[in-house]
This record gives sequence, C-alpha cells and structure tokens, in this order.
Amino acid sequence: MTSQTSVSRSTRSAAVIGAGQTGVTAALGLLDAGFTVTLYSDRDQRALRDEVPATGTALEFGETQQAEAALGLDSYTARAPRHTGLSVRIAGPENAELIAFDGTFDGYVGVAVDTRLKADERLTAFRARGGQFVVDNVTPQSLDAIAAANDLTLVATGRGGLSDLFPIDTTRTVYDKPQRSLLTVTVTGLGYDSGVFAHRGPAGGAHSLFSILAEQGEAWWGPYLHKDVGPSWAFLGWARPGSDWETRFAAADSAESALRIVKNLYRDYIDWDLPEVQATQVIAEDPHSWLKGAVRPVVRAGVGRTESGHPVAALGDTAVAYDPVAGQGAQSGLIQAQRLVAAAAVHDGPFDEQWITEQYAAFLAARSDAAAKVTRLFLSDPEFADIGGQFFATAAVDPRFASALVGLLHRPQPFLAIDTPDDAAAYITQVTGVDAGELLAKFAPAGRFERSTYAPVAVG
Repeated sequence: MTSQTSVSRSTRSAAVIGAGQTGVTAALGLLDAGFTVTLYSDRDQRALRDEVPATGTALEFGETQQAEAALGLDSYTARAPRHTGLSVRIAGPENAELIAFDGTFDGYVGVAVDTRLKADERLTAFRARGGQFVVDNVTPQSLDAIAAANDLTLVATGRGGLSDLFPIDTTRTVYDKPQRSLLTVTVTGLGYDSGVFAHRGPAGGAHSLFSILAEQGEAWWGPYLHKDVGPSWAFLGWARPGSDWETRFAAADSAESALRIVKNLYRDYIDWDLPEVQATQVIAEDPHSWLKGAVRPVVRAGVGRTESGHPVAALGDTAVAYDPVAGQGAQSGLIQAQRLVAAAAVHDGPFDEQWITEQYAAFLAARSDAAAKVTRLFLSDPEFADIGGQFFATAAVDPRFASALVGLLHRPQPFLAIDTPDDAAAYITQVTGVDAGELLAKFAPAGRFERSTYAPVAVG
C-alpha cells in the first residue's frame, strides 16, 4: 500500500465533504499528491475538537498503520499506549464461565487514538500546507455545485441526506437493523504495567480486554490516547436487543452516569475484572468523553450522482458502516483513503463513474468484504456459530491459534475463504500444524475465571 509518484497536473482539484479523521486524512493525502483541495465541515476546527464526542475508540493495527505511513502521516505508535495483545473471556448461558485465552499480536501493535485529536492535528497540517477549509452545511443541492467545480469529490459524511446518494448494496448488507446498542466512555485512573489486570495474564495492562456474555453482549477495555489528558483507558460495550445491558445503557446521560453504569455492570456480570474498573475516573476536562447509540452494518454503492449527474465517491462510514465490535470501521476508512489517494495520484484521466467504481471494487476485495465477515464472527452471528465455537475453543488450548484469531482484527483476509466447519478446521491445522480435532479434544470449560486482586496504590 505504498504511495506512488503523482501525475503532474497542477490544475487538478478535489473536494472532501466531512472533516472526521478519514475525511481529513484523504484531504491531506490528496493535497500532498499535488491536488488543490477543499475540505468541507459543518463545524469549525475548535468545535470539531472540543464540542463533539469521539466516534468510537478507533483501534488500529498494523495494516492501517502501514496505510498512514504510506501517506507520510503519524500513526501514533510512539505517542499512544500500545496494545500488544487481546485477552478474551467468554461466558455462556447463565453466565457460565467457559473460555479464557490471551492472544498476543504477532509483529504489530494496536493503538486507540481519540479521533478528535487525530483529525485536529491533520486539519492543522492541511491548512498550514495550503488546503482550503470551508465551514458549511453541505446538502445534496450544494454538493451538486461542489462536484461540478472539482475533478474529484469524496463524501466522508452521511449527514444531511448525503448517504442517500449511495444506494445500499443488498448483496453485501446482511442486517436490516443494528445488532447491538452501544455505550462508550473514556477514563483515567489506571496504568499499563503488568500489575494492572494481572489476573488476565502476564502482560497485564499491555493487553486490551474483551468479554463476551452470551445472554447480554460484549465488553471491551483498552489503552487509549485522549485529546486532553493523553494516555488513558476506554470502555466500549455492546448490548444485545432485549437484554438487561440494553436497558442500562439507555439510561446514560453523561460521562458520570455512563461510568457508573459500567461499574455496576461489572459488579453484576463481570466481577473478575471489577477492582480495576472500580479504580477508574471520568475525564472532567471533557464532558463529551462518552457516547451511546447503535450502528446498523451497511454496505453502500461506492459511487453516487448529484442532481446534475456529477459522480461522487463514498468514503469511510458513508461507504461501509461496521458494527464496532471488531474494530474495523476506522481501520477500513483509513485504508480506503490511502488507496484512493495512491490511485488518484497516478491517474491521468477523468475521475468518472467507472474510475470510482473500479477503485471501490478493489477496496471491497482487498479489505472491506473480509472486515465485514470478521465483524459478523465477533458479533456471534448464528451463521458462524459452529465456526466461532471451533475458533474460540481452539484458542483456549493453543497460543498459536489464539494469536492468529486476534490477528484477524489486524488482517481479516484469511477469514474470507472460511464458510464451513471443515474450512475452519483446515485453517486451524494450517496455523498450528496440529489436527484441529486433536486440539479441540483438549478443550475443557474454564469453570471459573481467575479474579482480580488489584489494589490501587494510595497517593499522598
């Protein structure tokens, strides 16, 4: 995914609608590739940084960091606390404690960076290098004039009816509604040494934590880089429809109430991690350090047309919206942005519907189709129940497969070819060198997960 030498055409112009991290990344990349670029946002730069919540935790792994590096951009691996693995606990019906494993990331790290921080810093660089930033509420009508005035127009926001320009791809869109209700909150109060979450494994706070409860949903904790306080921790929870968690999440109306809900949730359902969770504190400097909502996973057409027929390209969440359970949204958006910039830089011709369609098809094949399928696996989609059962049970008995399983969050492509339990068994054998049936025969339910004995060090 390396950038290539730009075609020398100083008159080429581009417009990007939406100044989130994906839109700003594309705008900065196109500017550096020699385009005249205008970036549109419905909020000014200060408001984008300080008056809105972060859109999720934006956890990124190696492939995405490579995409950012190809654009000459900071991937934050030197500034953010690093994730070196993922610790997983799975509870079945009646909260029976079944599966425990730690997957270590092989050859890469994860970083979760406040999207507001990343977008703000890239917007500052964009403006300093001569990019034009316009604060305006772009509508389908005004988009028509923007597209007419530019060689290439990217739509990185679905607000104001802009998403309706891109029809839903019914062959790739599996769900007709959100699969989970979501709650996130960012906190301080914990470090990252081996004494934090030590009951999970020797890596302690260097691993992020994922808990799956069959009857309620999923919960994740991970190191995070917050825009104001720097190194911190983030919680993200997913509540199944009709669950107790869904009712609890709906009651959140502030950072304080969100954290209180999370602490009570861990007290009642995930007590093995409770001491660390109880030690966390809200970020007083940021009243927007929490968010609740729901995401319907949707894949749209990559090209739309304005009222006068000008082609525009969908980018990021406007093109593909993922449930965040597998961390694929921010990753795919940044990879798509890098691919578009690299292709546009060497293209000597019109950015017409055919060109946009070809780039989008290549992105779907290279990343998005696999990312969407892995998301369904981690959402416990019934279609993949047998495969998931094999994978998670094997991870509990073989560290090599645990590493490969969590590695699908970094590079989801291997899962694209896995459709049946036989495919899953073949993949297990390929990864481990051991017959899958032999490994599965060694699995036994955990019985009881180890509990935390963490005690915060008193200060003063």
